[in-house]
Amino acid sequence: MKVIIGFLIANVFLLASGKKENIHDYPYSPVAFTSVEVTDHFWGQRLQASREVTIPLAFSKCEETGRYRNFVQAAEQMKSEEDLGFVVRGLPFDDTDVYKTIEGASYLLQTYPDPGMEAYIDSVLTLISAAQEPDGYLYTARTRNPKAPHKWSGAERWVQIEDSHELYDLGHMIEGAIAHYRATGKRTFLDIAIRYADCVCREIGPNEGQNVHVPGHQIAEMALAKLYTVTGDKKYLDEAKFFIDMRGRGEKGMDSYRQSHIPVIEQDEPVGHAVRAEYMYSGMADVAALTGDQTYIAAIDKIWENLVSKKLYLTGGVGARREGEAFGDAYELPNLTSYCETCAAIGNVYTNFRMFLLHGESKYIDVLERTLYNGVLSGISLDGGTFFYPNPLESDGRHKRQPWFGCACCPSNIARFIPSVAGYVYSVKDNDLFVNLYMSNNVTASVKNGDVKLSMVTNYPWDGEVSIVVKDAPKKGFELKLRIPGWVRNEVVPSDLYTYADTVTPGYSVKVNGVEVHSMLIDGYFCIDRKWNAEDKVELSMDIIPRVVKANSLVKDDEGRIAIEKGPIVYCAEWVDNQGIKVREAVIDKNPSLVVKRDPNKLYGIDEIIVDGSDLVLIPYYAWNHRGAGDMSVWIKNK
Repeated sequence: MKVIIGFLIANVFLLASGKKENIHDYPYSPVAFTSVEVTDHFWGQRLQASREVTIPLAFSKCEETGRYRNFVQAAEQMKSEEDLGFVVRGLPFDDTDVYKTIEGASYLLQTYPDPGMEAYIDSVLTLISAAQEPDGYLYTARTRNPKAPHKWSGAERWVQIEDSHELYDLGHMIEGAIAHYRATGKRTFLDIAIRYADCVCREIGPNEGQNVHVPGHQIAEMALAKLYTVTGDKKYLDEAKFFIDMRGRGEKGMDSYRQSHIPVIEQDEPVGHAVRAEYMYSGMADVAALTGDQTYIAAIDKIWENLVSKKLYLTGGVGARREGEAFGDAYELPNLTSYCETCAAIGNVYTNFRMFLLHGESKYIDVLERTLYNGVLSGISLDGGTFFYPNPLESDGRHKRQPWFGCACCPSNIARFIPSVAGYVYSVKDNDLFVNLYMSNNVTASVKNGDVKLSMVTNYPWDGEVSIVVKDAPKKGFELKLRIPGWVRNEVVPSDLYTYADTVTPGYSVKVNGVEVHSMLIDGYFCIDRKWNAEDKVELSMDIIPRVVKANSLVKDDEGRIAIEKGPIVYCAEWVDNQGIKVREAVIDKNPSLVVKRDPNKLYGIDEIIVDGSDLVLIPYYAWNHRGAGDMSVWIKNK
């Protein structure tokens, strides 16, 4: 199964002229999605599910729930001189479900050319374009009925912006439009997004004749930064920074729920609504990386350090409290009542990826990988058709995957995210090629000395054998940087929040053409700098073995408990595999004997772990709740 997927930030071009523009880019640049061909079994199954189930389901829900009708009514009202009296129901951000689904589908068009799907998207874009007001404004929750807009919206544009989600809609529109442009080469959606972005930049800002307004739910900031990298127009980056700088100065005033309690450059811990927070931190990292602003760099560094040392779940999930979908206090990490919204986990990936693009250190990819394989993947079923909104680390049987939600942010968000995953595998700086994640693929990347072509084969995450063959390389050579994950280096996370409680010492080795080579790790990367020949072979071998994890003693909910993980995968005990055992009350030794059993037919193929002596069976956390509702626990009581 071959799949071509990836990320959007690369190969910056000035769209109007088609010429390459010398723009201040990220210090570390990801390899473009058009350059990565994934041949991986683990991720290939999930991408096939996206194509065959998730994206068609999301589009069908947009039809069934009136998302498209909103655009049709907005267009009809604009054409009419009379008040048509449309009643504005639903949520003011329902438009974003359409934008996000187009984004995910666009990645898949790059992967699987599909004229029927492309024509369908074009027909939807016709509806969206018709709903755009002449000056570029596009917000159907108002345009459908300007005299009686959605109750979260004010009487005029922007005046109730911290509730209306006008700029949240803009953010997801830009993200979807850039994906569509990159995948198809068509400017249809991109031009719509640019017109709305230009409208916002004209009307909101610090200059004379503009109004000062602050977005409520963040995402416009990171989207505008991305639009800057695509167009080269600095006004978008300036607007992104303006929105972040002005937090706390809107109509809501100081409010920790919206991360506006103090100026962002004075913030030093994640607070409030976790999804809003992660999107803002992503935007801060964007601005920090693209401008070099030292106050931003200092602030986002402090926030990140606090998160990974006091507020991160073992699964990479974030957001302890159901009330406010929010971060809790330091070390407040309950399991049964944990919220860990799927969107927040996706936001955590975005933040950590941008932190890597800023600093180039493997610790950010370590957190990204943990979140990706656990906190994100748990949010969608293996067949791609049902979803979690919260992702608790313990269940009493009341949790169940759902086919959709009225507030559909999580299903549509993961629909756009999964097809983008290969864009996190490689990055480049000068003459260095960074290998951040391990999955079978073929890649063409450009370093300072020229183009590099590699082929990677692995059965990761189930085993740690990785083979990389050089297919082509510049004559002057390049430096290959292999990330040695934190779990190989005996580090659960880059803090003391979680540590390994066993005495196991995993190892790794690197060979070039069958001869072992050695290197000091630099920022977590094993570096091989040489002149390469075609068919040179690099073999990375990492011990992927079950490990016992304990939490910091200040995490009271995990006191007297241990967790099991193997490589990047966190495990859990689920009722269906443990008939006759109350998994939430099960007790195992502090140093249990753990036996790995590979089952290629169970849950699309997994390694399960059996706790010898207690016969407790553990499965990957991402795969729970596929065989009926019942008890589940990540943290197991120990003797």
